[in-house]
Amino acid sequence: MKFGLLYGAQLPRPWTQDSEHRLFKDMLDEIELADRLGFDHVWCPEHHFLEEYSHMSAPEVFLGAVSQRTSRIRIGHAVALMPPRFNPTARVAERIATLDLLSGGRVDFGTGESTTPTELGGFGVERSGKRDQWAEAVDAVARMFVEEPFAGCEGKYVSAPVRNVLPKPRQKPHPPMWMACGNRDAIRIAAAKGLGALNFSFFGPAETKTWVDAYYSGIESADCVPAGFAVNAQIAATIPMFCHQDETTAVERAVDGVQFFNFGLGFYAGFGTAAPGRTRLWEEFQRDRDQRGMGRSSFGKPGMPLGNPARGRWALRARYATSCGCTRRPGWTRRSSSSRAVAPRTSTSASRWSSSPTR
Repeated sequence: MKFGLLYGAQLPRPWTQDSEHRLFKDMLDEIELADRLGFDHVWCPEHHFLEEYSHMSAPEVFLGAVSQRTSRIRIGHAVALMPPRFNPTARVAERIATLDLLSGGRVDFGTGESTTPTELGGFGVERSGKRDQWAEAVDAVARMFVEEPFAGCEGKYVSAPVRNVLPKPRQKPHPPMWMACGNRDAIRIAAAKGLGALNFSFFGPAETKTWVDAYYSGIESADCVPAGFAVNAQIAATIPMFCHQDETTAVERAVDGVQFFNFGLGFYAGFGTAAPGRTRLWEEFQRDRDQRGMGRSSFGKPGMPLGNPARGRWALRARYATSCGCTRRPGWTRRSSSSRAVAPRTSTSASRWSSSPTR
């Protein structure tokens, strides 16, 4: 089991002129400490226009700073938005490769497509075609990492001429590639494409096992055709985690942050109506949390590592025990940059899953 930290840059109102500067400075200080303490990953999403919920609109810039403040911790995009209207495909390849060089080969490349109307509409991305756009862009970026020169592509959404896309990443054939997964169908797609699965839903040990079984069943099957030039056989589960010697104190300190994270995601992805510059997300959370099932008295699912250290260890061990029944280890595969044929698999070890507490 590996442990990571997820930084979405939440910033509830009221704000001052210095609020964002202080937020980013504090995050860098915390990640530097996490590096010294031995955490395995730090992950940052890419979000746009989501006031208060996430001010992390340029994760590649922030993670570049992280790369210079740390020496060991892996640096993850969770995730880069791949539809070309969000990010031109060649620019994604260039940014990820540059970050991999700056960090000495510590990048994990998470990919996604966005779910919120605020972000999709802000960039003119049609919801109906975003999964296909993601797939074309992921395929092209993987080739841009490896081919010298990139042989070009002509797709429905992603087209590019023959060019040598530079720089090339330090990790070979490229950084481990991941896919954002919010449901079991997405888990199966990640497995079919040989991508690591980044899950952002909170659930307990039993449901974790269901998702893990579905993922490894797919990635070990003959249907797995890698989108990149290597299989990244890993699954990451996002869970809230807070420890204190006094269990009541731990829950009290965690409850607002965890539930505001859930409320903000639900607001922008579904039930809310964003008013640019006038949205008061924290105020709405405080007013509506009880009717949304996010009251303080309802906080805490069984199996969540919230409480004293003994409870945290028990919860994590239970989750690990129920999710690691698969004894086979999927290996790496490579594909030809020209024929795209998949070579026979070779044996290598793969992490089972990683835990990413939220900020």
